Amino acid sequence: MTSTLKVSLLLSVGLCLLQGTLAWGAAGHEIVATIAQAHLLPSVLPTLCDLLYLPSSDADALPRPAKEDLSLQPPCYLAPIAAWADRVKRQPQYRYTSVLHYVNAVDDSPAEKCAYPGPHGWQGRAHQNVLGAVRNTTGILQRFFQEESGDPAEAADALRFLVHYVGDMHQPLHLAGRLRGGNGARVRFEGRITSLHSVWDGLLLAQSLRTLPHNYTRPLPGPGGRALEAQLRGAIYDPFIRRVVWEGLGLDGAGRFGDINEWLECPAPASPSFFHRAQTLLGLGGAGGEEDDGLVCPHAWTKDIHELNCALPVWPPELEDAFAAFERAEAELGYANAGMDVEATGDEMRAAYPPPAVLPPSYSARVHDQWVLERLMAMAGVRLAGILNSIVLGEEEAHAAISLGPHHI
Repeated sequence: MTSTLKVSLLLSVGLCLLQGTLAWGAAGHEIVATIAQAHLLPSVLPTLCDLLYLPSSDADALPRPAKEDLSLQPPCYLAPIAAWADRVKRQPQYRYTSVLHYVNAVDDSPAEKCAYPGPHGWQGRAHQNVLGAVRNTTGILQRFFQEESGDPAEAADALRFLVHYVGDMHQPLHLAGRLRGGNGARVRFEGRITSLHSVWDGLLLAQSLRTLPHNYTRPLPGPGGRALEAQLRGAIYDPFIRRVVWEGLGLDGAGRFGDINEWLECPAPASPSFFHRAQTLLGLGGAGGEEDDGLVCPHAWTKDIHELNCALPVWPPELEDAFAAFERAEAELGYANAGMDVEATGDEMRAAYPPPAVLPPSYSARVHDQWVLERLMAMAGVRLAGILNSIVLGEEEAHAAISLGPHHI
């Protein structure tokens, strides 16, 4: 890692995959996981791979494409597990996790009012949200690695969930409950009828991939570039990652994202570390700031991301009349205040919903001009790497190792 990129870390899909209704889409989650992998300390990835690919497990990160420099060959990849939590959430044994991909505040109503959470707290059962899920899975893994306590299969599941949930909490519509996180907001985008949620999950990213400068289809130069290339798998989104790392994080010098050390900062904790209070994957803790401590602070980290719902805004105020009409339709269908895990059928939407609202070209232009997607995914990747480094090495050892110099890039 170059001095401009050094972070104090305490811590092959096609375009069709970008069109789905999963959080960030599969490709977005894989981008986050790849950026995280590039920022792991040298001993951390092999340890995670050993957990993920036990002899009895499915080695779905393989085959490993051979690299020209075998010394840079990673033992496995995190990207293939990044969307696993979406694939299993409808299965009976994992159905309880369907509510853990998002968090909704009772008083929140973007773009007019952004409350996170506001005086009436969160919707749904206490602690059953993405903030609690990030905290709890982190605790399970910390106990497993630092205290040698727990079942390896449970820890492997916790790792898969954690990689996914950190991505989820950096998607603004996973932090806003209005119209089921935008799933009930019908819009026309680039001539197709879709939902506001799907625009953010994949369509904006697909649009970005189509317009990337051609030079990012080639490997990045220099030692840092070669180190990054070793983490790539020949996916359609590799040029996007190269651009984020080169220009955004600053592999070529001063990055446009500024001081990314700040991304890992947490407010002073008001209570003891959650690691020693975390229960099981079913017993998620805390709400709002209660989820945070001095090391991992999902609520503090997501406050500014949630604010994008009003400040960017993700919910354009000129479409407010259409959004209100969609809310009336959802109420008639019994979906008022429903969570993102509730899905309306296509027949219901065609029969009961008003015509879609048109998202003008200026909407996506604003997102791309401000590098919103790039920043959010980079932020998620850096934070995920920080969490994983600290989980495996412990906070003090991770900090000491990083202070000695660069690692992957």
